[in-house]
Amino acid sequence: MLRILLTLILVTATFISPSLHAEQDSVDPIIVSNELTETQKQITRLQHTIEQETQLLLKEKGELRTFTEYRIKNKSSELGDKIGQLIASPDADKQYLKNLVQNRMTFLGNVSHYLDQQIMNMRLGVSQEDSNKIILAISQREVERDHYLKAQFTTLQWAENLSMDVSVQKQKLTEFMLKRADQFNSFVHYTQDELQKAVAEAESAGADISAEQKSQVVALKERLEQSSSSLAVSAEILETLDQDVSQFKQTLFSVSGDITQDVLNFSVASNLLQGWGKTLKDQTINNGPSLTFKILVFLLILFVTSLAAKVATKIIAKTVRASKLQFSQLLQDFFISLSAKIVFAVGLLIALSQLGFELGPLLAGFGIAGVIIGFALQDTLSNFASGMMILVYRPFDVGNLINAAGVTGRVSHMSLVSTTIKTLDNQRLIVPNNKIWGDTINNITAEHQRRVDMIFGISYSDNIEHAETILQSIVEQHPKVHAEPLPIVKLHTLGESSVDFVVRPWVNPDDYWEVYWDITRSVKMRFDAEGISIPFPQRDVHIYQK
Repeated sequence: MLRILLTLILVTATFISPSLHAEQDSVDPIIVSNELTETQKQITRLQHTIEQETQLLLKEKGELRTFTEYRIKNKSSELGDKIGQLIASPDADKQYLKNLVQNRMTFLGNVSHYLDQQIMNMRLGVSQEDSNKIILAISQREVERDHYLKAQFTTLQWAENLSMDVSVQKQKLTEFMLKRADQFNSFVHYTQDELQKAVAEAESAGADISAEQKSQVVALKERLEQSSSSLAVSAEILETLDQDVSQFKQTLFSVSGDITQDVLNFSVASNLLQGWGKTLKDQTINNGPSLTFKILVFLLILFVTSLAAKVATKIIAKTVRASKLQFSQLLQDFFISLSAKIVFAVGLLIALSQLGFELGPLLAGFGIAGVIIGFALQDTLSNFASGMMILVYRPFDVGNLINAAGVTGRVSHMSLVSTTIKTLDNQRLIVPNNKIWGDTINNITAEHQRRVDMIFGISYSDNIEHAETILQSIVEQHPKVHAEPLPIVKLHTLGESSVDFVVRPWVNPDDYWEVYWDITRSVKMRFDAEGISIPFPQRDVHIYQK
C-alpha cells in the first residue's frame, strides 16, 4: 500500500508542478481587465494549493490521507470551473488560454493513466477471501475516475473551441470510452445475475439467513449502483461524441427500472420492445395454460366479489336502518359505502394471491406507502378525522339547515373528507370537514320550534295599548304561529324617536322566514289603517342669519 502511495505522490507531483510553472509563466500582460486578472490570480492560487496538498500526501495517514485526496480532487474541480469562466470571456488572451488547456489536458491524462495503473494493481491483488471487498474498492476508484474523465472530455471541448488540433486525443478518448463502456456493460449484467442469485438464496434461507448472506446482498447492490454510475457516465460522454449508446442505455434501463427520456430514443425503445416481446413469447409458450387458468380464476373471484359486495351493501343497509341505535343518515351512508369497499378489497387480495402475489410483502408495502401518503396528505387526513368526529357525535344530519364555516344552507350529503351544503339561493358548496368541525356549528333545524324576533316602533304620540292590541291580534291570527309557547308582545325600549315593541312568536324552523315576512307586512298595513305612525329618524336644521 505504501508503494502505491509513493507512486501516487511522484506521478501527481510530476504532472502538476510543470503545468503549474507553465501556467504561471504564461500570464500575458495583454489582459488588462480587472476581472480577468482576478480570475488569473485565483487560478494561480488553486495551482499552488494542489501542489502543496500533493506534497502533504507523503506525510498523511489514514483518514487524513483520504481527506487530502478529496481536497486535491475538489480543488481540481474548482480550477476547472475557473478555467471555464475564463474561456467564456471574450477578452481573455487566446494563447494564455491554450497554455492553460494544454497543461490541464496533460494533468488529466496523467491522472487517468495513474488511476488505470492503480486499478490494475488492485485487480492483481484480488483473492478469493476478500474478493468482494477488493472489487468494491475497485468500483469506488472507477467512480473517482469518472470525475476526471468528464473533466478530460470538457477540456477537449475547450480545446476545440480555441481551434486547437485535438483530433488524435479525441479519437483516443472515444476508443477508450467505447472499451470502458463495453466492459462496464458486461460487468453490470454479471453483477445483476449475481445479485439475483444472492437475493434468491437469502429468501430461501428465510429466518435462518446468515450475516454473510446479508452482507453479500448489500455488497452486490452497492457494486451494481457504482458500476451503473460509471456506465452512465461513459454513455453520456459517448453520446456527445456521436456514438451509438442504445445498448448501454438499455442496460441502464434494466437496472433502474425507470422510464426516462432515453426510452423515447428509437433504438433504445426498439431493443427494449424486442426483449420484452421475446420474454412474453417464451412465457406464453412455457406457462400459457397455467397462466390462462390463473387469469380466469382471478376474473371469477372478482366477479363473485362484486356480487358479494352488493349483497353486503343490502344487508348492512337493512341492518343500520332498522337498528335501535338510531344511526344518523350520514352514518348509515358511511357504513353502507364502507361495507362494499371492505368486501371488494378482501376479494381483490384473494384474487391477487391466485396470480402468485405474496400478500405479506404486499400488505407491508401498503403499510409503508400509507405512512408516506399520511405525511404527504396531512390536510386530507385532518378532514378524514373531522369527518369521523361528525359521524360519531352527529351535530347535524342530511337535510338539516345549518350555519357552519361561514356557510348557511341545507346538508345535501357528506363524505369522510367534505360536506356538501346547498345554500338557500340554491348554490352547492363543498366544505372541508376540518373547517366545519373546527368552527361553531349552528344546527338551525335541530329543534322543533324556533322563535322569530321582531321589533316594531310607534310614535310617542300614538296610543301604546292600542298598538299592543294590534300586534297581539296579528300574531295570534297567523296560522303558522304556535299557541305554545305563548307569543310575546311587549313594550321593549323608549328610543330616540320611537317607542319600540318586541314581538316574539314561536314557529316551525322551516316557517321562520314566511312568518317573519307575513307579520312585518301585516303590521305595516294595520298601522296605516289604524292611524298609527311608524316613525323614522328626523333632524331639524335651524338657520340663523345675523
